[in-house]
Amino acid sequence: MKDTKTLFQHGTLALLVPGLFDGTIKMDEFMKHGDTGIGTGEGLDGELIVVAGVAYQIDGAGNVNKLDSRFTLPFGNMHFADYQPLKQVDGLDFVNFPENILATGGLANSFFSVKLHGTFKTMQTRSIDKQSKPYHTLAECAGKQHVFDGEDKTGTVIAYYAPQLFNGVAVGGFHSHFLADDLSQGGHILDFTGFSGDVELQVFDNLAQSLPVNDPEFKNHDFSKDDIEGAIKASE
Repeated sequence: MKDTKTLFQHGTLALLVPGLFDGTIKMDEFMKHGDTGIGTGEGLDGELIVVAGVAYQIDGAGNVNKLDSRFTLPFGNMHFADYQPLKQVDGLDFVNFPENILATGGLANSFFSVKLHGTFKTMQTRSIDKQSKPYHTLAECAGKQHVFDGEDKTGTVIAYYAPQLFNGVAVGGFHSHFLADDLSQGGHILDFTGFSGDVELQVFDNLAQSLPVNDPEFKNHDFSKDDIEGAIKASE
């Protein structure tokens, strides 16, 4: 039986802040933990989204590529989908998305995922070119992001919410990726307007946190010297 109450996370947002971008889990191992998720590749190689058991990478040029089992990740979230209908909306904007979901009540201190499917009047996403060693910091890489703008896009948003208490482990708040149904656009969401469609919710009882304990850079890095909160705000 699939465990639909557990959110699996490999790595942390904090380890990306100073530039620990080496891939420490292969896609085939990552996919054992679910059929739905988001993440990034080794060297910040694009933005990842997994929908209905199929993994896609949106690379720095904006191309949507299916991934094979050998692709590696430094960070990602994954779970087995068991979304429940929450509401239908008409004309929702990204700026109002967090409060619209949290207005449901009783969610602020929980881990959960939101799935949107429908049509977006505008959709703005980003991705980053694969980085080479020596890696720059996350904030420096985010400053070189590529931005993609679409209009009248039909597609899926997979978003994860983590309580502020866990900021650094994950993004405190919402972390959202998009994939167009026709694979014409995807990536980390910067903005959208005019979403009309279905909103679904899945709340998790458990967080299964996997750490790259065999990675020398992770084992020896002093995170106390990093501005984790500031870097996450700047890059999100």
